Amino acid sequence: MKRIFLTLIAAVVFFQAPGLNARSQDLRQWTTASGARVLFLSAPEIPMIDVAIDVDAGSRWDPSARAGLAAMVGAMLPRGIRVSGSMPAMSETQISEALAELAVQRGGSVTLDRASITLRTLSDADVRERAARLLSRVMFEPAFDQAILQREKSRTVAGLRESMTQPQSIATRALWRALYPVHPYGQQAAPETVDAIVVDDLVRFHQQHWQATRMRVTIVGALTEVQARAFAEQLLSAAPISPATAAAPQMHVPSRQHPAALNLRPAAVRQAIAHPASQSHLWLGLPGIARDDPDFFALTVGNYILGGGGFVSRLTEEIREKRGLSYSVFSAFQPLAQPGPFMMSLQTQKAKAPEALEVMEKTLKRFLQEGPTEKELKAAKQNLIGGFALRLDTNRKLLDNLAQINFYDMPLDYLDTWTLKVSRVTREDIRRAMGRVITAEQMSVIVVAGPEGFTP
Repeated sequence: MKRIFLTLIAAVVFFQAPGLNARSQDLRQWTTASGARVLFLSAPEIPMIDVAIDVDAGSRWDPSARAGLAAMVGAMLPRGIRVSGSMPAMSETQISEALAELAVQRGGSVTLDRASITLRTLSDADVRERAARLLSRVMFEPAFDQAILQREKSRTVAGLRESMTQPQSIATRALWRALYPVHPYGQQAAPETVDAIVVDDLVRFHQQHWQATRMRVTIVGALTEVQARAFAEQLLSAAPISPATAAAPQMHVPSRQHPAALNLRPAAVRQAIAHPASQSHLWLGLPGIARDDPDFFALTVGNYILGGGGFVSRLTEEIREKRGLSYSVFSAFQPLAQPGPFMMSLQTQKAKAPEALEVMEKTLKRFLQEGPTEKELKAAKQNLIGGFALRLDTNRKLLDNLAQINFYDMPLDYLDTWTLKVSRVTREDIRRAMGRVITAEQMSVIVVAGPEGFTP
């Protein structure tokens, strides 16, 4: 009954978490004894704690012949814990049952820059301590069982093979290869690279990258700062202790591809890929901005006007409203630790792909030359500022925002000043920033399932 009761409480809180303010003066930041940096916001309104642990162990660290290794390590962590001192081994089933008994919700993901583990638990002292110590063992004492690895590899390879038949996946994979031909962002897992992964690869990657000094811990919940400090130490209680772990944490980049040596503007690729799909998939892009770009807000507002604002964007006006070429079209920046891509995309009837591509490119060029109108700028600011509160209306959304601040070394007043900085963006700011980052002639173009004989 206790387990059911706790689960019900967790479910109710998950759906009814109230909105919160994340003022910078309420944030607390420190470094743990093992070298991880913590960002904490006390949220006493509900008896819950949300945690994100972000590790500089994303797929950009994959060896090229083992692309998919970072994701496989992340998938294998909760599949078993090894014996450690007086602590017994735990199977995958035992871990799941222990989390369920505590009514803990655990999540995880691996992206280009980071591997992430999330935890949602009740703030009860006994529950949170047991949850933290279990999660710590999951992170630092994985078993990496050979049989389970083979199962996970088979599952991953099957998914990859299926995705590589889908036109959208084919297009995006081709675009990333075109934009980052010699950079880790461009390498992608394939059946052969995943199949090549062995247990020793997992052990080596985990030892090199899953270190406390490479971790950023973000906590939002019903704790005092004293309690949060103790909780953070419990989350890292299984971390190996060595002299090196006392070093201040910092962002890392793959040494084989140091930013100073990167060619982040490769020659544009224009590629047509045959496919029997009934719809053409068009993707355009080029390397764009890192997360700390000084023109971030001008680019955010500019992209909203161009193609990030849904049905009120200029691309939608030209593509959908005026010509009926596609139901939806978008543009987006994806800021990363190193310059992530700027992309534009739509789907359309095969016969209309050439016209749709021409309109997209002409719309982009005109926007770069002229910038937005005053009417467009005013509407974009109103929509962005008016919708800002929705980015912070639950603990989980707050956690996601604060975790980004923590991982990417962003200013602690980022959320405080967001609306002010958006309000100060001018037409000239947008024209200058977009022109600095985007050159229409350097945009790579990928068309999957275009009309026969069409060359973009």
